[in-house]
Amino acid sequence: MIPAPFDYEVAESVGHAAELLASREDAKLLAGGHSLLPLLRLRAVRPALLVDVGRLQELSYVRDAGASIAIGALTRHHDVATAPLLQEHNPLVSHVAGLIGDPQVRHRGTIGGSLAHGDPASDLPAVVLALDGEIDVAGADGVRTVSAEDFFRGVFQTAVGPHEVVTEVRVPKLSGDHAWRYLKFRRRANDWATVGVAAVARRSDGGVAEPAISLVSMGATPLRARAAEAAWAAGEADPGAVADEGTEPPSDTNGSAEYRRHLVKVLVRRAIEEAGRR
Repeated sequence: MIPAPFDYEVAESVGHAAELLASREDAKLLAGGHSLLPLLRLRAVRPALLVDVGRLQELSYVRDAGASIAIGALTRHHDVATAPLLQEHNPLVSHVAGLIGDPQVRHRGTIGGSLAHGDPASDLPAVVLALDGEIDVAGADGVRTVSAEDFFRGVFQTAVGPHEVVTEVRVPKLSGDHAWRYLKFRRRANDWATVGVAAVARRSDGGVAEPAISLVSMGATPLRARAAEAAWAAGEADPGAVADEGTEPPSDTNGSAEYRRHLVKVLVRRAIEEAGRR
């Protein structure tokens, strides 16, 4: 299907991008394009203006930020997966970036685009949520910081305003005492996850402290599995048994809600077991 007509502008800076977005009632940002272009082709969205930010090199980086790692919003998934800083200090993020799509997708898609798209079936949003990450958003009034917990609002809905641009993502450094695992089930290679699970915790005196478990495709946004986290921290035999509490999984061609509820329990159990062996 041929996309509906639209105008096209190349942003020269973050501020210029914000100005262009504000200049038209229905404008969309274009970064890597792997989220937006399929929607354009299907005419699921019909923007009057596309603002291309893909050439803003100042938003492509991985930097040491003290207790955290700062990742520019336009950093490609491939560069996130192979960044030495992330491989050393937060291998969970680099590992998951390497699982996204295929090499073509990873060389074009961006971490900022993945977060801003707000798809509850995406991998990186759930990982950033489990890590209590922070996202910087820039607009006409300057830059504001949004916690991952407050960033995701609904299906394809985030805290990013219509005239704002995601500029940076920050995730904490993980020490050698941290256990982590990411698992996802999908019907075919490169498919979206039917269900995904990110689990991370700090080892502490024979148990774990500060456990976090986030879920993919179990609701309108990535979700924290709070009951399973509490069970993991308490050393219960099967934290996965309560992994579906507070979730509202969809039913679609990849699986029913009932199937997803069963699957998430299995994946949480496995993720915790495998994290403990790392």
